[in-house]
Amino acid sequence: MGGLLRKLVPKRFRKEGITIPVVRLHGTIMVGGNQFRPALNLASVSQPLERAFSYKSAPAVAVSINSPGGSPVQSRLIFQRIRDLAAEKDKRVLVFVEDVAASGGYMIALAGDEIIADPTSIVGSIGVVSGGFGFPELLKKIGVERRVYTAGENKVILDPFKPEREADIEYLKSLQLEIHDVFIRMVRERRGPRLADAPDIFSGLFWTGQRGLDLGLVDGLGDMRSEIRKRFGDNARLELVSASRGLFGRKLPGVIGGGWGADMPERLGSAGVQAIAELAEEKALWARYGL
Repeated sequence: MGGLLRKLVPKRFRKEGITIPVVRLHGTIMVGGNQFRPALNLASVSQPLERAFSYKSAPAVAVSINSPGGSPVQSRLIFQRIRDLAAEKDKRVLVFVEDVAASGGYMIALAGDEIIADPTSIVGSIGVVSGGFGFPELLKKIGVERRVYTAGENKVILDPFKPEREADIEYLKSLQLEIHDVFIRMVRERRGPRLADAPDIFSGLFWTGQRGLDLGLVDGLGDMRSEIRKRFGDNARLELVSASRGLFGRKLPGVIGGGWGADMPERLGSAGVQAIAELAEEKALWARYGL
């Protein structure tokens, strides 16, 4: 019985038992996305999170995570929104890992008061990675000349259409170290004494859920349904909470504003190259964990 329909039924006729709202956080963490290629970001999860934490009688909110990571900013924003709602609504957060909660996916998992994984789940990868593609030779082959005009010598740092510069790479690495330090502090603050004293725990390596339990990265092994029934009784029920759709659904993907101006072919071509690169990078994230 759906949540709305269940509320319409007089209380004396409802089945007794606790309802635990469930939010699924699945996918690559990045801005944008559409209905054919959804993305995990604060904008896409805010509404279901707000709705899940609004269940007054629920003692906890269950969060299902299946993500290889992505944007560290969006990961932290989602983490923080979950913790803020948990404090505001006085709810316990139970995180359940499916295939993978790695890198930014694990950063979000840290929002859980407890993290439960399958023994074969992949967890960890506490590090920072930046990926991309270079196209300078491609431009030569197809007879295209790259023209960029800037004020500021570093405005085109790491331009994928120009050869790499050592100074650019060193600067990027310095940013990565700062972000990595933030990630490490989050893990230490949230996991505390549960963490094992392992030298490679912050090296970017990833492990199975079974090994993650030994390292203190997760608190238990199991699945959501069994764990919820064990904690809240056999009559406890799970209720998936998702974002509401508008009357006519979502916007069609791929619509570019501004009309068919003279620069439209160039814009489409640029968007196509970018889309291909982003899709390849996204697939590489999943493939890194054998998925």
